[in-house]
Amino acid sequence: MTRRAALAGTVLALALVAGLPGATLGSGLLPTRIALQSVAFPVDAIGPHWEQVDVPSAAMGRTITVDVLRGAGTAPRPTLYLLDGVDASKVSDWLTKGSVADFFADKPVDVVLPTGGTGSMYSDWQSPDAALGWNRWETFLTAELPGVIEPYLHSNGQRAVAGVSMGAQGAMMLAHRHPGFYRAVAGLSGCYSTMDAIGAAVTTITVASRGGNVINLWGPPGTAEWRAHDSTLGAEALRGTVIYLSAGSGMPTPSDLADVAAARDVMTALQEAGGGVALEAGARACTDQFAKHLSDLGIPATVHYEDAGIHDWEDFAAQIGPAWQTLETAFASVPQAVPR
Repeated sequence: MTRRAALAGTVLALALVAGLPGATLGSGLLPTRIALQSVAFPVDAIGPHWEQVDVPSAAMGRTITVDVLRGAGTAPRPTLYLLDGVDASKVSDWLTKGSVADFFADKPVDVVLPTGGTGSMYSDWQSPDAALGWNRWETFLTAELPGVIEPYLHSNGQRAVAGVSMGAQGAMMLAHRHPGFYRAVAGLSGCYSTMDAIGAAVTTITVASRGGNVINLWGPPGTAEWRAHDSTLGAEALRGTVIYLSAGSGMPTPSDLADVAAARDVMTALQEAGGGVALEAGARACTDQFAKHLSDLGIPATVHYEDAGIHDWEDFAAQIGPAWQTLETAFASVPQAVPR
């Protein structure tokens, strides 16, 4: 790994950008987009087209590392923000388990993968959490990071957001709470309501599974902030956004069963697979409900269901190709990929 300093980057400034005001949706106060000034920031070159960039976040009071995959071609490219699942470790699971570096190597898009959002729902929390710390991910992802990373990548200003599991819910929340900011959104194996019984349970389980207290997220379930983050209730704001949804059935594939059989600890692997069955069945129900609501509103969406598949990375990775086929339609005049 080679350490170097980027020649161009940005850090937060205090001046508001004209024409990009904050807004409110329900009772949820949205972050205000702010101007950024050009300075150097540190970058690690991981591979020929893979970098890790350290981006300071004033909102969270710390530096956030983001993985960046530079796309194919020499012309300015759109940016895809790709959100992780609940673990959200120091390197995105999309890279270590989802094989996206290989998939996007010849695609004319820059992919930005935030790290370290464990159990955060990629949201702005009301209170610090003893286990998960101080989370202001909505502000970081909409008001801080784009103004830093897109100038660094010489982006063409077009962007999309996508995610898996917790990241699917986070991506859809960002898209509905910031209409028009993203041209497209993709949710893979996610839940999109926070107010119904399944959605509230999934949100609570997601946070609690990593030691967090969901009350610190948006207050008690069922209150105004939970409503403001419900993408089903806020679906009208998605009109005009290209939408992709997918989920498996919860039935294990032959490959899933082979992985269990080959595991060193078969009993533990079987228990984990059982959890994956339950989680994916829940995601399928959530996706069904959300897709139906979009249809009822007359909002187009591409919806893809697999006959089998559980809540694990082998099955998630298989969905990035179909998701990209939909997302790329949102980018006008995207430059053609060229051989590296």
